[in-house]
Amino acid sequence: MLIKLYEENPNQREIEKVLEVLRGGGIIIYPTDTVYGMGCDITNAKAVEKVAQYKNVKVEKSNMSFICSDLSHLSDYAKPISNSVFKLLKRNLPGPFTFILEANSNVPKYFKGKKKTVGIRVPDNNIILEIVRQLGNPILSTSVHDEDEVLEYTTDPELIHEKFDGFADLVIDGGYGDNNPSTVIDCTSDMPVVIRQGKGIVEE
Repeated sequence: MLIKLYEENPNQREIEKVLEVLRGGGIIIYPTDTVYGMGCDITNAKAVEKVAQYKNVKVEKSNMSFICSDLSHLSDYAKPISNSVFKLLKRNLPGPFTFILEANSNVPKYFKGKKKTVGIRVPDNNIILEIVRQLGNPILSTSVHDEDEVLEYTTDPELIHEKFDGFADLVIDGGYGDNNPSTVIDCTSDMPVVIRQGKGIVEE
């Protein structure tokens, strides 16, 4: 299923369709403020497993992040953070960043294994934020890659739909995506470290 949503005013009826797919354990592909993402409800183990299979990784070894609607979900999944890290997040989110934080015991156990961290994303894209807000908990997120050697990410939602038809239950057309992923910042030690420079330029 391919549905069109506009960022300025996402149609509530269409959002309901997306929520139905997520609550039913489905996989969706959606726009962010960077590249298109693939994900599911983080509380659905089977759906999470399916996304991990697409990535060819075990869930506990995957580097998938959680998309939250705002920073109020932080304490749900991350251990307490210092004031300076909180200020860093507050200054840069919503935005094209993934912040790696220490995971707490609320992170669903199938993510854990030896992994003690969680990646948190609050993209500056009203479509996905509204979906997460109405779902009531974060969704899993991983980038949609392209087999093309020049283009690392597929940016055209219609091509994405053709490619993933049969795997993803629903693709949201939110316009062309970016070809530059989020900037990843590791906040698990004393000083935050940029481990992947992407679209986001950090405001210190």
